[in-house]
Amino acid sequence: MTDKTNPVDLITGHRRMRRNRKADWTRRMVQENRLTVDDLIWPIFVVPGSGIVEPIEAMPGVNRMSVDKAVEAAREAADLGIPALATFPNIEMSLRDETGSNSLAANNLINETTRAIKKAVPNIGVITDVALDPFTSHGHDGILRDGEIVNDETVAQIARAAVVQAEAGADIIAPSDMMDGRIGAIRAALDAAGHQNVGIMAYATKFASAFYGPYREAIGTGGLLKGDKKTYYIDPANGTEAMRDAALDVEEGADMLMVKPGLPYLDICWRMKESFGLPVFAYQVSGEYTMIKAAAANGWIDGERVMLETLLAFKRAGCDGILSYFAMDVARLLAKRP
Repeated sequence: MTDKTNPVDLITGHRRMRRNRKADWTRRMVQENRLTVDDLIWPIFVVPGSGIVEPIEAMPGVNRMSVDKAVEAAREAADLGIPALATFPNIEMSLRDETGSNSLAANNLINETTRAIKKAVPNIGVITDVALDPFTSHGHDGILRDGEIVNDETVAQIARAAVVQAEAGADIIAPSDMMDGRIGAIRAALDAAGHQNVGIMAYATKFASAFYGPYREAIGTGGLLKGDKKTYYIDPANGTEAMRDAALDVEEGADMLMVKPGLPYLDICWRMKESFGLPVFAYQVSGEYTMIKAAAANGWIDGERVMLETLLAFKRAGCDGILSYFAMDVARLLAKRP
């Protein structure tokens, strides 16, 4: 028999990586990560009123919705198999003040939304944020005193707000404020009020990022913000500090961990999953979404393929799920696949 060994076989030691890539069926058979509808959490923006579906200029394809329209959207999301929504309110300016006091109102917009969704669509999860930025007149995530975001007073207030949100039917509290000690305070407050089954998804590593701009337009805080958030968000340069922050949240009782933003911090996603073993989520934030949408609109990229590739990257980095404004688009695409 003629020896048909090729020089490449000798170079590679008879190992050829392309053998597993030769056909669609082999590629599917050895695929390491898959994106499914179970990986998706859909962030939505809610406004007062009724019958409102208001496009957000900086986030093409994303709308602010009144509560009744949010209920309709929740029903559609549930029908597509999306496990949970994350709700963010854009309240009237007249209700915003220095301390974000409306966050404690049982009938505020975020709690009204939770009650309506859980009544109409009980099989979808509702994740709520207790940060004060949608409620403050200055756009910060905490109480502002003499030019400083005061940590302890803020923590006390968001712990109370978390209980109010749980009473409204929130399934998971997701505090994004990055105040020290807030996870432990929220857990203690929830348990004391009898809400042991309400989980906490900690924004364990929220960075002082430039990717949040369109989101701030969506909740109406962009023009309000005085200064920046660098005294409480994490420096984008600091991976070790981020891990220390996440470790404290784990010790304080977080059930799940989140990395925000997403793509620029895939290394943090991987490190967190490897270090703690808890469910890890990434938030593909508004700036990430808008860049893809804008480039696709200009014909510079294949928007659908890039959307799916970025979400798959989170899975490869160890994430158990992704908060993404693409959630409904992806769910529809996946529903069409055999």
